[in-house]
Amino acid sequence: NVIVAFGTMFNNIQIVRKDNSGVVTQAMKVPLAYGPKQKWLTRLDADPSLANAAAITLPRLGFEIGTLSYDPTRKLNRVQKFKKVKSSAADANKLDTQFMPVPYNMDITLYCMAKNSDDALQIVEQILPFFQPDYTLTINDMVDRGIKRDVPIILNGVTYEDNYAGDFDSRRAIIYTLAFTTKFYLYGPVTSSSVIKTI
Repeated sequence: NVIVAFGTMFNNIQIVRKDNSGVVTQAMKVPLAYGPKQKWLTRLDADPSLANAAAITLPRLGFEIGTLSYDPTRKLNRVQKFKKVKSSAADANKLDTQFMPVPYNMDITLYCMAKNSDDALQIVEQILPFFQPDYTLTINDMVDRGIKRDVPIILNGVTYEDNYAGDFDSRRAIIYTLAFTTKFYLYGPVTSSSVIKTI
């Protein structure tokens, strides 16, 4: 759910291109895909005549999961449980229980790749103003249990790469790399037990 929510935040970024008089000549939606930057660069440097007429279509966005780490600062009481009575008539006398979730941090890297600086800056300028330095999403954490949770997505930093130096045969690739950290929870199994009637 966290990965889907993260990708959804960036799946509607638009760029426009204008002529010298300021008239819009082209408007396009920037494609988004899951995958590492190295795969893009390998395809970009490969011979485009092997399979396709173009090596890669720019601009484009991509993201990938990085490291996963336990967050002790958000630790919850491990003895406390969620409890929910089953709603169906056949299981009306049963109770679902589940221990408190475990807090984790996940690093996600977003790549913005373009062939000219104006396209890249248009994309980055649509992302950065929303992160000061975090942006909070409400996601359906556990649909079966009816749990919704706020997940903060923190922007850690932005790096810029432009390999314009080189011979005339090499291509120019402008890459902005945005590092994010998401704070979410992982849930354990749900156990079902009957209602205690005698002791």
